[in-house]
Amino acid sequence: MRRRGVTVILGALITALLAVGVMAAPLPYVVLKPGPTVNTLGSDNGAEVIQVTDAAKTSTSTGQLRLTTVNVQSQVELVWAISSWFSHSDAVVPRELIYPPDKSEKQVEQQNAEEWTESQASAVTVALKKLGYPVQTYVKKVTKDGAAIGVLEANDVVTAIDGTKITDPNKVTEVVRAKPAGTTFTVSYTRAGKAATGKVTTKASGGDKTPRLGIEIGTRQDAPFKVKIDLNKIGGPSAGLMFTLGILDKLQPADLTGGKIIAGTGTIDDNGNVGPIGGIPQKLVGAKKAGAQIFLVPKDNCAEALKNAVDGLPMAEVATVDDALTALKTFTSGGTPKPCSAA
Repeated sequence: MRRRGVTVILGALITALLAVGVMAAPLPYVVLKPGPTVNTLGSDNGAEVIQVTDAAKTSTSTGQLRLTTVNVQSQVELVWAISSWFSHSDAVVPRELIYPPDKSEKQVEQQNAEEWTESQASAVTVALKKLGYPVQTYVKKVTKDGAAIGVLEANDVVTAIDGTKITDPNKVTEVVRAKPAGTTFTVSYTRAGKAATGKVTTKASGGDKTPRLGIEIGTRQDAPFKVKIDLNKIGGPSAGLMFTLGILDKLQPADLTGGKIIAGTGTIDDNGNVGPIGGIPQKLVGAKKAGAQIFLVPKDNCAEALKNAVDGLPMAEVATVDDALTALKTFTSGGTPKPCSAA
């Protein structure tokens, strides 16, 4: 074989090898794909997703309330990126949007796990509030030699301080620190269900002489049953709304679904506000594949959702859990819930 022919063959081979190397080299991107959906009213891996114990009775729904997820492909080669760029359901985004440069994948996963747990706790809090079990600020412990010794006791529920209603532990701190140490406050509380009041004169604590009542406080809701969510393979806070609706459906006689398949997403805070999430295009596709007949969209995600609307899947705008309940009632009655708007 002539030298020119050998050179051409070698050149072609090297070019091919380089091309393979480029195609296989990892890129600074990740691919977002539609993830699985889970019926919060059903079971996952043989266990009920929402478990209620010690309740006199729970109801069974004829429909479904499905949370939606996004799968993240963290290692992306050029061949996968090209494929996803042409996909109607996948999205190629810079890696730093999902995995910030100052955090490892493990740290991000840990944060997602923590947010997942917090979303479950908030879902339980909001659902119990709607069922008539308000959040109570109670005394976990009276500090030894603290200002409240002889006045307050462990398990007392603090209802007001100097006439200001106590809605959460932060309100206690706000009221007490608004006045200097040595101030006498009238503390209203309930003990074993009976209302009472007492006078507590705050004491200074620490180098900054912070005024304190001398109690450790926490929150609780005196429901006669316990709620547990058994679903740990998913991360992030975006299932909060659907967990809240699932708990309400199980603990109320009314069937929130009306026999229909409802999907949705959105964070939930302790006050019942629904917050925006990421991956709305992928979640819409996943919901449609799961047979959803309507999708509950956080208000702040509506503009993006409208740009990525899926044929045959109507969307309802929700900003609070009350909005979601109204949307479900309207939809299951044959009406049209408030649609998403771009504004």
